[in-house]
Amino acid sequence: MSDAPDWHEESPERFFMITGGRAGHEETAALGLVTLILSKAAPKPGMSLEQSSVLRLCRSPLSVAEITAHLKLPFSVVTVLLLDLLAEGHVEARSPAPIPKSSLPDRDILRRVIGALQSL
Repeated sequence: MSDAPDWHEESPERFFMITGGRAGHEETAALGLVTLILSKAAPKPGMSLEQSSVLRLCRSPLSVAEITAHLKLPFSVVTVLLLDLLAEGHVEARSPAPIPKSSLPDRDILRRVIGALQSL
Protein backbone atom coordinates (compact mmCIF):
# COMPACT_ATOMS: atom_id res chain seq x y z
CA MET A 1 0.00 0.00 0.00
CA SER A 2 1.34 3.42 -0.96
CA ASP A 3 1.51 6.45 1.34
CA ALA A 4 0.75 8.75 -1.62
CA PRO A 5 -2.74 10.29 -1.64
CA ASP A 6 -5.18 8.77 -4.11
CA TRP A 7 -5.84 11.96 -6.11
CA HIS A 8 -7.08 12.24 -9.63
CA GLU A 9 -4.76 14.09 -12.00
CA GLU A 10 -7.11 17.06 -12.29
CA SER A 11 -8.21 17.28 -8.66
CA PRO A 12 -8.18 20.69 -6.96
CA GLU A 13 -6.21 19.14 -4.11
CA ARG A 14 -3.37 18.21 -6.47
CA PHE A 15 -3.25 21.74 -7.91
CA PHE A 16 -3.28 23.15 -4.36
CA MET A 17 -0.29 20.99 -3.45
CA ILE A 18 1.64 21.92 -6.61
CA THR A 19 1.21 25.66 -6.01
CA GLY A 20 1.44 25.57 -2.24
CA GLY A 21 -2.05 27.08 -2.10
CA ARG A 22 -1.06 30.17 -4.06
CA ALA A 23 -3.37 31.38 -6.80
CA GLY A 24 -0.94 33.68 -8.53
CA HIS A 25 1.07 36.85 -8.25
CA GLU A 26 0.83 40.37 -9.55
CA GLU A 27 3.58 39.39 -12.03
CA THR A 28 1.29 36.77 -13.62
CA ALA A 29 0.34 39.33 -16.27
CA ALA A 30 4.00 39.41 -17.36
CA LEU A 31 3.72 35.76 -18.43
CA GLY A 32 1.48 35.39 -21.44
CA LEU A 33 0.68 32.25 -23.38
CA VAL A 34 3.32 33.13 -25.98
CA THR A 35 6.07 34.10 -23.51
CA LEU A 36 9.09 31.90 -24.17
CA ILE A 37 10.74 30.09 -21.26
CA LEU A 38 14.34 28.85 -21.35
CA SER A 39 16.06 26.77 -18.66
CA LYS A 40 19.17 28.26 -17.11
CA ALA A 41 19.82 25.32 -14.78
CA ALA A 42 19.37 21.58 -14.53
CA PRO A 43 16.87 20.06 -12.10
CA LYS A 44 18.20 19.82 -8.56
CA PRO A 45 17.44 17.34 -5.78
CA GLY A 46 14.47 18.48 -3.72
CA MET A 47 12.66 20.17 -6.60
CA SER A 48 9.09 19.15 -7.27
CA LEU A 49 8.38 16.80 -10.16
CA GLU A 50 6.66 19.64 -12.00
CA GLN A 51 9.56 22.07 -11.56
CA SER A 52 12.02 19.43 -12.73
CA SER A 53 9.81 18.72 -15.74
CA VAL A 54 9.75 22.41 -16.70
CA LEU A 55 13.54 22.62 -16.54
CA ARG A 56 13.94 19.52 -18.73
CA LEU A 57 11.29 20.66 -21.23
CA CYS A 58 12.74 24.15 -21.59
CA ARG A 59 16.28 23.25 -22.62
CA SER A 60 15.14 24.83 -25.88
CA PRO A 61 12.74 27.76 -25.58
CA LEU A 62 9.08 26.78 -25.19
CA SER A 63 6.04 29.00 -24.87
CA VAL A 64 4.00 28.98 -21.69
CA ALA A 65 1.14 27.47 -23.73
CA GLU A 66 3.37 24.57 -24.82
CA ILE A 67 4.56 23.97 -21.26
CA THR A 68 0.95 23.97 -20.08
CA ALA A 69 0.06 21.36 -22.71
CA HIS A 70 3.08 19.14 -21.94
CA LEU A 71 2.44 19.18 -18.20
CA LYS A 72 -1.34 18.84 -18.63
CA LEU A 73 -1.84 21.52 -15.98
CA PRO A 74 -3.98 24.68 -15.96
CA PHE A 75 -2.34 27.92 -17.05
CA SER A 76 -2.75 29.39 -13.55
CA VAL A 77 -0.84 26.49 -11.96
CA VAL A 78 1.95 26.65 -14.55
CA THR A 79 2.38 30.41 -14.07
CA VAL A 80 2.87 29.93 -10.32
CA LEU A 81 5.52 27.26 -11.03
CA LEU A 82 7.23 29.47 -13.61
CA LEU A 83 7.22 32.54 -11.37
CA ASP A 84 8.90 30.51 -8.63
CA LEU A 85 11.52 29.24 -11.08
CA LEU A 86 12.06 32.78 -12.40
CA ALA A 87 12.51 34.17 -8.86
CA GLU A 88 15.09 31.48 -8.12
CA GLY A 89 16.96 32.18 -11.38
CA HIS A 90 16.37 28.69 -12.82
CA VAL A 91 14.60 29.91 -15.98
CA GLU A 92 14.54 32.97 -18.19
CA ALA A 93 11.39 34.47 -19.72
CA ARG A 94 11.52 36.13 -23.13
CA SER A 95 8.86 37.98 -25.03
CA PRO A 96 8.41 36.72 -28.57
CA ALA A 97 9.97 38.86 -31.27
CA PRO A 98 7.52 41.44 -32.59
CA ILE A 99 6.45 41.10 -36.22
CA PRO A 100 7.80 44.04 -38.24
CA LYS A 101 5.08 46.08 -39.96
CA SER A 102 6.90 45.67 -43.25
CA SER A 103 6.21 41.92 -43.21
CA LEU A 104 2.45 42.34 -42.67
CA PRO A 105 0.16 42.21 -45.73
CA ASP A 106 -1.12 45.45 -47.21
CA ARG A 107 -4.58 46.30 -45.77
CA ASP A 108 -5.83 47.61 -49.10
CA ILE A 109 -5.05 44.30 -50.82
CA LEU A 110 -6.81 42.41 -48.02
CA ARG A 111 -9.91 44.59 -48.42
CA ARG A 112 -10.00 43.91 -52.17
CA VAL A 113 -9.59 40.15 -51.62
CA ILE A 114 -12.40 40.13 -49.03
CA GLY A 115 -14.63 42.15 -51.38
CA ALA A 116 -13.94 39.76 -54.24
CA LEU A 117 -14.67 36.73 -52.06
CA GLN A 118 -17.93 38.24 -50.83
CA SER A 119 -19.09 38.87 -54.39
CA LEU A 120 -18.73 35.18 -55.30
